[in-house]
Amino acid sequence: MRDRNVGSVVLVDASNRPVGMVTDRDLTINVLAGARDVAMPVSSCATVPVVTGEADMDLDEAAALMVTHKIRRLPVMDDDLLAGIVTLDDIAVRTGNLEVAQQMTAEVARAVFPEFYFHQRGG
Repeated sequence: MRDRNVGSVVLVDASNRPVGMVTDRDLTINVLAGARDVAMPVSSCATVPVVTGEADMDLDEAAALMVTHKIRRLPVMDDDLLAGIVTLDDIAVRTGNLEVAQQMTAEVARAVFPEFYFHQRGG
């Protein structure tokens, strides 16, 4: 992840189908902060099952899927092949609507961290 400057890796099976996903946060929380063996298989801290989107879906649909499943990264499939990953940040850049992107990020964060209270700043 460091060498390729990415925040996540999709684990695939022999048919190139996603079977797990590991993020930099997974490694930090589950391995480093948990003082677990760094030589353990990466699959032991992967998120499963993997929620995926389709290459031809609209950005709104992808964003809704991400919010529904409380994820910030969505592997994208083109037929049966992994085509890439879309992130909330990607959607923010493509739509050019920073307010919508911030709202989506806040919704995902609230779902993941319900014990925290998020304040709306301003007016």
